[in-house]
Amino acid sequence: MPDAATPALSARHTRILIAAVEQYIATGEPVASQSIAHALSAAEPVSPATVRNAMVELAAAGYLEQPHTSAGRIPTARAFRLYVEQLSHSTPAHPAAIHSQAFHSQAFHTQIDRSFVGVDSPQSFLERTPHVLAALAGGVGVALTPAPAAADTLEHVHFSRLAPRRVLAVVVLSSGLVRDRALTLDTDLDAPALESAANFLNHHYRGQSITAIRDDLARRLDAERSELQRLVAAAGDLWQRSMPAAPAAPRQLYVEGVANLIGSEADRHSLHAMLAALEEKQRLINLLTAYVDARQDSVRVVFDLDEHAPEMRDLVLIAAPATLSGTGRGAVGVIGPKRMQYQRTMDAVGYIAHLFDRVLHS
Repeated sequence: MPDAATPALSARHTRILIAAVEQYIATGEPVASQSIAHALSAAEPVSPATVRNAMVELAAAGYLEQPHTSAGRIPTARAFRLYVEQLSHSTPAHPAAIHSQAFHSQAFHTQIDRSFVGVDSPQSFLERTPHVLAALAGGVGVALTPAPAAADTLEHVHFSRLAPRRVLAVVVLSSGLVRDRALTLDTDLDAPALESAANFLNHHYRGQSITAIRDDLARRLDAERSELQRLVAAAGDLWQRSMPAAPAAPRQLYVEGVANLIGSEADRHSLHAMLAALEEKQRLINLLTAYVDARQDSVRVVFDLDEHAPEMRDLVLIAAPATLSGTGRGAVGVIGPKRMQYQRTMDAVGYIAHLFDRVLHS
């Protein structure tokens, strides 16, 4: 977006710049004035000379740059910001409405809906989302679980015997998140003992916070005696192993489609750095939490990823917060090169971000 010191563009300059961005997205090649004049001729006849002069002015304002003396011009990050702003505010009557990426939203949303057939939990939705976004947008699809809230409470716990001294613990939290963990016990517990422990926890602690459960189990173990103490001890040991002492579970990040970046215009060295940054999931978690404000509901397009990860200076993040079952906030998004189909990707990210409640309660 232009800074305060940059004069606002005229309607004609805006149309020329949008045409330049769209042609660059389509071809990946520097754009010449003749091709822009041809693209605009149907709506507003304009000569190549007029376009050429406008492009010189747009370059002086920081919207275009010329990679070689004899080549056309390519959009800068400032041009892409303005382009995305026009996408966000354009209407069919708007003189700068975007047309080259138009598609039928209803059919597109139906295609997305079909991609989530059979999904019935927040975790499975998060696992499916990056694959769907990577396929639709041609970039790297990402989905981030919400930060475990202090108010997150127990919904249900279940224990299954896998083998002697081996137990599968499944803990469902009020946010809809599911924690599953294979446990190795000091002593063997048969199926009835595991069922009794789960029933005890579900009966006494459903709706209570993780910390409160841990504290009360410790108190009961000190106070109770006899058979009940053995039950409390078994339930307490299983709970402590299922939900370790850390006050909050780490946020999980699901990533799909890193190979889609191989076809980008980045050189081999830059691509290697990008892939290394994407493979370091904690960096992506930091990026998503830094740029996706939980108070907003709209899609956000971020061009300055290099502020948090210099290796990602040639990439763009399109992301939005996603509500899980009306409680916790996660995020979904796409990371890709500046030459991406912004309208399609923004629509896909925004639509999927608002699908959670509909999918989980349909």
